[in-house]
Amino acid sequence: MANELTGATTELLQALIRNECVNDGTPDSGGEKRNADLLDDYLAGAGIGVEQFESHPGRGSVVARIEGSDPTAPTLCLMGHTDVVPVNPAGWSRDPFAGELIDGEVWGRGAIDMLNLTASMAVAFRTLAKSGWKPKGTLVYFGVADEEAGGHWGAEWMVDHQWDAIKSDFVLTEMGGWSSVGHDAVRRVVVNTGEKGIAWRRLRVSGTPAHGSMPFGADNALIKAAEIVRRLSVYRPAAKITEVWKATVAAMPLPAELQAGLIDPARIWSTIETLPPALARTCHAATHTTFSPNVAHGGQKTNIIPDMVELDIDIRTVPGTTEADVAAHLAEALGDLAAHVSISPLQQGDPTESPLGNALWDAISTATQVAYPGAELIPGLIVGGTDARFFRKKGAVAYGTGLFSSQVSFESFGTRFHGNDERIDTESLGLAADFWMHIAREICG
Repeated sequence: MANELTGATTELLQALIRNECVNDGTPDSGGEKRNADLLDDYLAGAGIGVEQFESHPGRGSVVARIEGSDPTAPTLCLMGHTDVVPVNPAGWSRDPFAGELIDGEVWGRGAIDMLNLTASMAVAFRTLAKSGWKPKGTLVYFGVADEEAGGHWGAEWMVDHQWDAIKSDFVLTEMGGWSSVGHDAVRRVVVNTGEKGIAWRRLRVSGTPAHGSMPFGADNALIKAAEIVRRLSVYRPAAKITEVWKATVAAMPLPAELQAGLIDPARIWSTIETLPPALARTCHAATHTTFSPNVAHGGQKTNIIPDMVELDIDIRTVPGTTEADVAAHLAEALGDLAAHVSISPLQQGDPTESPLGNALWDAISTATQVAYPGAELIPGLIVGGTDARFFRKKGAVAYGTGLFSSQVSFESFGTRFHGNDERIDTESLGLAADFWMHIAREICG
């Protein structure tokens, strides 16, 4: 069965990659209808009903259901997004949309984020359906559009307009599933139980237009914008040390002194500065509200001093952060330049978190033992955003997880996520498909 699941997931993942559903954030991008059609055809082969929902031309999501016999039993949703982020092919060793299988790894944009899980969930769902499985609880497969641009045309739209099609008590989606072995020789697998909030802001920096030949003392919006970018890059809000973070640090294979520094608010910054770059970025993001100036617009002509420059800032908030807190952070970071800036929201979403101590957590733990006997689960915090937040707001327990081979580490996952040469090993694909099947049987009966 393991080889059969691995082969089927590998082939489906390659096909999903080749459909090139690139979401650049504009309404007409994505083209997820291509992957929705692919998944529709694949799942319909199991003889079950499949529905498609199109929130905007070309922005298709797909839902399949194995109906349970007991309406009081829990419903489990396996949710994977079908879109991918843009890519610069010049930075890749391979064609990012060829879906090539090279030395036991599938290469391509989306191989890690998150078409591997979208494919393995579909394979597990179809395998259960074809086996004639008759559960008490309902199992839902949800291949969703637009996750990479905030979910407006995907999960958010479905929750608002087609909730009955995807209504669930428990939800499994990205990100998690990597593991490490600690100094005590115990393997610990990460299950992300919460995620940071999104508070994207546009800063409009004002100045006074003038001739570019006379720059002395000019009120140049671009110069002020450059200083604002510098101030945001060095701004240091206080660290948020949570119980989830303490558990994460305890599982890291690091010397005790480094572990102690990572949970000490007074020492965490200096400790992070000593870590390898990939680990440092992740530790910083998991414990701080972050400010990343990523887009600038402004200027009219080379010889005109600009009177307006816009900066788009990616702000990710730690649990407990409010919109008022974000405004206070920006005011503190900008200092005397705040009077020259107007701020407007681009996207806003509060941090969300699901509790532990429930049937889904227990089912994940049991399923993990199949591949890694004796392994323990540790809760984690996702530093980006996922579609889980829409379900949490509806009262569902939603976790970001999966199951990867031992060669997928915390660091390798992070560097391939949205990075060059994104790829996943086929062993992980088979492990994940088997993982979903075990959890589905445990939850749905």
